[in-house]
Amino acid sequence: PAEEKAQLLQNSEYQERMVESTFLYLTLDLPTAPLYKDEKEQLIIPQVPLFSILAKFNGSTEKEYKTYKENFLKRFQLTRLPPYLIFCIKRFTKNNFFVEKNPTIVNFPITNVDLREYLSEEVQAAHAHTTYDLIANIVHDGKPSEGSYRIHVLHHGTGKWYELQDLQVTDILPQMITLSEAYIQV
Repeated sequence: PAEEKAQLLQNSEYQERMVESTFLYLTLDLPTAPLYKDEKEQLIIPQVPLFSILAKFNGSTEKEYKTYKENFLKRFQLTRLPPYLIFCIKRFTKNNFFVEKNPTIVNFPITNVDLREYLSEEVQAAHAHTTYDLIANIVHDGKPSEGSYRIHVLHHGTGKWYELQDLQVTDILPQMITLSEAYIQV
C-alpha cells in the first residue's frame, strides 16, 4: 500500500538511491508462460507487444529483485539513446532443477520503433531522433539445452530480408520475422 511504502521510505534502510549506468543492451523480461493447455488440448502460445515489455524503462514501473541476502525494488529510465540499440529478450530462466524456455511471441514492429516516451522530458529535447528500425533478429529454436539458432538480417542495399542458419541463406518475408521466438534484436 502507498501509505506503508511512504512510512518505510522514512527509514534509512529503505531510502531511494539513484545509480546511473551505461548499457550495452536492454534486457526485456517476458511475462510468465501459461501452465495450462487451451480447450483444444493445444499449448497456448502467448503473445505480448514489444511496448508492454519496454514499459520496464518508463521510469515509474517498479520491479522486485530478490537475492539470497536481500530484496529490493528497481526502476529503470533511459537517459540517452545510442546509435544502435540491442534488445535481449529474456527467454531462459534457471531454477534449482533445470533451464526453462519461455515461448512467448513478442509482437514487434520492424520499422519505426519510437522510444521517445521512455525518455524524461529534458532528455527528449536533446534527442531529435528516437526511432529505430530492425536490422537483425536472432532466434532460438528448440529446447534450451539442444536448440539451434538462426538469424534474420536486412540487406540494407536492397531492403530484402534474409534468413541465415549455418551455411544456408534464404529469402524471408518481413511478416514472417515477427512470428519467430526472437532472442536478440538489433
